[in-house]
Amino acid sequence: MGYRMALRFPPFLAALWLIGGAPLLCAQDTKPSSAPLPSRNEPATADAESAGFSRARLQAMEDAIRSEEFKKITSVLIARNGKLIYESYFEGDAATLRDTRSVTKAITGMLVGIAIDHGRLAGVHTRVLPLLADERPVQNPDPRKEQITVEDFLTMSSVLECNDWNDSSRGNEERMYLVEDWTQFTLDLPVRGFASSEKKPKPELGVRRFSYCTAGVFTLGRVLERVTGKPVEEFARESLFAPLGIQEARWVFSPLGLAQTGGGLRLASRDLLKLGMLYAQGGRWNGRRIVSEDWVKTSTRPHARIDDQTEYGYLWWLRAFASGDEKHSAYYMSGNGGNKVVVFPELALVVVITSTNYNTRGMHEQTDRLLSVYILAALED
Repeated sequence: MGYRMALRFPPFLAALWLIGGAPLLCAQDTKPSSAPLPSRNEPATADAESAGFSRARLQAMEDAIRSEEFKKITSVLIARNGKLIYESYFEGDAATLRDTRSVTKAITGMLVGIAIDHGRLAGVHTRVLPLLADERPVQNPDPRKEQITVEDFLTMSSVLECNDWNDSSRGNEERMYLVEDWTQFTLDLPVRGFASSEKKPKPELGVRRFSYCTAGVFTLGRVLERVTGKPVEEFARESLFAPLGIQEARWVFSPLGLAQTGGGLRLASRDLLKLGMLYAQGGRWNGRRIVSEDWVKTSTRPHARIDDQTEYGYLWWLRAFASGDEKHSAYYMSGNGGNKVVVFPELALVVVITSTNYNTRGMHEQTDRLLSVYILAALED
């Protein structure tokens, strides 16, 4: 099996994709890549204790997961100082592809950075609509829509009325899955309004109003295809996955055959770890530059505020995790079910937690607790 193994959902099943718990495996279309597979290029390993971890605390974590104190955790991997020091599977094994849902978004952000690094995309201030002229005319025309930039979609702060956290939103992703053309769906959305009591955001002053919008991130995939002249899955394989030794990636596709860059990409747990380690190492892997250091720094600094504890970069979440009296700053990929790939720069630490605990109350709090009570605490014992 190669890179372009894909799940293609007909429209009525696409609407169920993020609603249900386990991934839908019907309508599967396997497409082996014609390109030769790279070596696995695996990270070096080290003993947990030599990396400063308490073996007893890690064993206690494993016991708690196996006793189902933590629900539906499927794998936990930990790397420190560039070496894999802990790896445990509670469902499947190292070869199992994990559906980490919106973790895909941060990978899309990596691809945008690579496209800029390679001179394919002028920069984050590039306007989106001129690149997608074939999608015109759009509904709800407005001069402000003409000014939407790549950065607006990277920071979930465009003027479009798009909010996956609001069931009534015109741009809620569940409505997108019911139509054929997901790019047109996004560009047709109206401009959102602001109550008279609200302060309007001023992006030019660094003030952005966050609104979680999967449709905008899918549209970034369309932008990537336009500027690179390649399908997203091919560009990802050549520029990101192959250099990391990632041999298998399974994308979900829209009804029109475009990779869903907003969620659902399936990767093995070790390959998720490699992506986190790539950023922890400033965009290098085994001495090779894959993402520019400038993009790593820019995409993982705050660009929008979500709440008092959480900020947002370029499709990365930013917050501190507490353990005892200590707080440790992190940036991380996050997906439905509590899936996380977390980088703690000051600790030279990368953690992958995968889960199938989809659409349940407390799913993210559960993996946050694993991080705080067990993994970070294991460093302090």
